[in-house]
Amino acid sequence: MSPLRLAGRTVVITGAAQGQGAAEVTAAAQEGARVVATDVLDEAGEKLAASLRADDLDVRFRHLDVTSPEDWSALASSLETVHGLVNNAGIPMRARLGEVDLTDWNRAFTVNTTGALLGIQALAPLMPVGASIVNVGSVAGLTAHHAVAYTTSKWALRGLSKVAALELGPRGIRTNVIHPGYIETPLMATANPVFVEAHLSMTPLGRAGHTDEVAPLVVYLLSDESAYVNGAEITVDGGYAAHGGVKAITNALDTGSA
Repeated sequence: MSPLRLAGRTVVITGAAQGQGAAEVTAAAQEGARVVATDVLDEAGEKLAASLRADDLDVRFRHLDVTSPEDWSALASSLETVHGLVNNAGIPMRARLGEVDLTDWNRAFTVNTTGALLGIQALAPLMPVGASIVNVGSVAGLTAHHAVAYTTSKWALRGLSKVAALELGPRGIRTNVIHPGYIETPLMATANPVFVEAHLSMTPLGRAGHTDEVAPLVVYLLSDESAYVNGAEITVDGGYAAHGGVKAITNALDTGSA
């Protein structure tokens, strides 16, 4: 039997109570990590952690609002060493350019971008050589997507990730970004059916992705197998971003909402 890839490592994962985050928690724990699963969804988070502990996996839940410097400081104070941080927490803001209000615009950035910044600032001082940060972006951060606040916040996350790769790299800490496409998660449950149909029609593999098709990539980036991967951006989207056909989604949404 091959050794567990994350044995002896402490990994913090945000937005971990459900969906993609929960799959990442499970995958990291199955590879031997001591996982601190964080979220604002306390009931779901506690239930997930308890179910994984029942399988003899080392997972504990902690309430964390990624927009709160105080929550991050308290988390950092409870830990001695952090080998991995997965900034998975994110929220959708689906308003178009002419409709988005400033409150929603700012909220998208506060959670999707500033939350990752605060996590890096709080936990990087606890990271040894070989530690890894994985930021969860989106194919929306690679194209001109229709949801302006969400899209722009994910583009900004790419910039943050590049700076972190540059500045933390000399300490032996790697920072990479993954860009999921349409993945079946609770976040997508409220998506406009017109959007879903149009998006999947432009995905070369012709189907939605699943959380267990994203989590193994996160494990890889947390592990020593990716020891020379730093500042990379990797899509998990069935080929969607490869051909840049987002205009068809915009046209379909305009027709579907007429």
